[in-house]
Amino acid sequence: QVQLVESGGGLVQAGGSLRLSCAASGDTSSTQTMGWFRQAPGKEHKFVAAISATGRTTTYENSVKARFTISRDNAKNTVYLRMNSLKPDDTAVYYCAASNYGDTSRTSRTDYYAWGQGTQVTVSS
Repeated sequence: QVQLVESGGGLVQAGGSLRLSCAASGDTSSTQTMGWFRQAPGKEHKFVAAISATGRTTTYENSVKARFTISRDNAKNTVYLRMNSLKPDDTAVYYCAASNYGDTSRTSRTDYYAWGQGTQVTVSS
């Protein structure tokens, strides 16, 4: 079983940047694609970004393209989400997730089998 722990959230002004980290531990042998989702207050989880096992392929939700960058360091079992030009609409709890699927087109929550506890990102205007 995989355990995921996110960190790096916080309060930032609009236009600022944050880098989220997701450290994986346990049995990661079957984990392929890693993803980030977010949940704003009163709303459902929404897909943000995904990265393939090798890191060569990425997918982004349209509203974060060109502002967010997902990356991974397999030697450290860690996935990152660099967020630039943050907007108040980016305010949400951000969750890291692990998938057994090999392609990054997996944007549904049901495609991911393990989740972290989430880290709060608040962007003030």
